[in-house]
Amino acid sequence: MKESRLIRIASEAVAATQRRLPPDIREAARSVPVRMEPAPDADVLADGFEPDLLGLFAGSPLGTELSGGNLQPPRIYLYTANLWDFAEEDVEAFRDEVRLTYLHELGHFLGWDEDQIAARGLD
Repeated sequence: MKESRLIRIASEAVAATQRRLPPDIREAARSVPVRMEPAPDADVLADGFEPDLLGLFAGSPLGTELSGGNLQPPRIYLYTANLWDFAEEDVEAFRDEVRLTYLHELGHFLGWDEDQIAARGLD
């Protein structure tokens, strides 16, 4: 499938997911940009992430100030080609995985660690 179509489907899935969030979380969710890229770039891979990474939160979590160690604004990356491969090229599975990956990365933005994300069923 063309990348432009994957981006459109993923963008629609993210928007639908945001609409279903509780109002306080929805507002926070809409404040962090979501970037769609086919796969992680060389810098992400150099940081030790696997090439088949589905999503990534980068920057400072909500409520934390930019610090010397993390001067980047918050953003969520969704890797559409990797998600498509993971979904075995099934559109409904792709939408579901985009939703789950987005929620997982949103959890990191909200300051939740891996255990807290897992406790909410977002792992």
